[in-house]
Amino acid sequence: MGRPEVPEPLRAALPSPLTEAPDDRFIRRGLRLLLKRDDLLHPALPGNKWRKLVPNLMAARRDGHSTLLTYGGAYSGHLRATAAAGRLLGLATVGVVRGEELADRPRNASLARCVADGMRLHFVTRADYRRRADPAYAAELCALLGLPGGVHVVPEGGSNAHAVRGCAALGRELAGHADVAAVACGTGGTLAGLAAAGPPAIGVPVLRGGFLEAEVTRLQREAFGGPRGTWRLEERFHCGGYARGTPELERFAADFEDRHGMPLERVYVAKLLLGITTLAEEGAFAPGTRVAVVVTG
Repeated sequence: MGRPEVPEPLRAALPSPLTEAPDDRFIRRGLRLLLKRDDLLHPALPGNKWRKLVPNLMAARRDGHSTLLTYGGAYSGHLRATAAAGRLLGLATVGVVRGEELADRPRNASLARCVADGMRLHFVTRADYRRRADPAYAAELCALLGLPGGVHVVPEGGSNAHAVRGCAALGRELAGHADVAAVACGTGGTLAGLAAAGPPAIGVPVLRGGFLEAEVTRLQREAFGGPRGTWRLEERFHCGGYARGTPELERFAADFEDRHGMPLERVYVAKLLLGITTLAEEGAFAPGTRVAVVVTG
């Protein structure tokens, strides 16, 4: 049997464009900078959100599940994307949000968008949120919230075996067109899939903590049964942690926007490009290398 066809509301413009961005910081090193514009894949599910969520949505439908339950912080793009995907596919969505103190506060723009797309929000303590990877905790939540049978649980950031196999398609799209591929990392699923089927890959974590090497390894094991491809992490460019920045990052992002006329999302993409540009200027890539940077949103 072939793979099930993606429903019309979720279909994306595949493959995403791969465009050259002439930049003298790369040119003087004999390098070519390519931008893999995954941010153009789908208007409601940009970039790796589409690649990670659609395989989970298809698994939910295949298994007869009518509800998606997932996790995220108060500004989570993953929560917004899950809510939008549920609306488009007619699935109920529940978002478990870190920070019970937020329950009685006005909704920020991110959470308000989730609610507008039909997501039910449930706020939990930070201690409870740390249990989010425990299947028993998901079962407790389903009982507490009175959710019907047939709940498909999507982990924080959407990274699981379904998502990793979905992101392998990104690697296949880049194979033969780039010598190195680079992607920003939150939970590691995109890097795990990209490296499995594409050129050697670099992940630029946007969080502190040094936990991603083990997580990417675990995800590849779950998705493929063991390690796949060549990948490494560059841990220097998180700029203080998730959703944090520095004056250097802001100067770099504004300069890149002026050079290339493309707005840069600050949480992931700006840190990624800062990292890869720094590596290029440090001589990390051999002359002639085609460096593809995945623009995720």
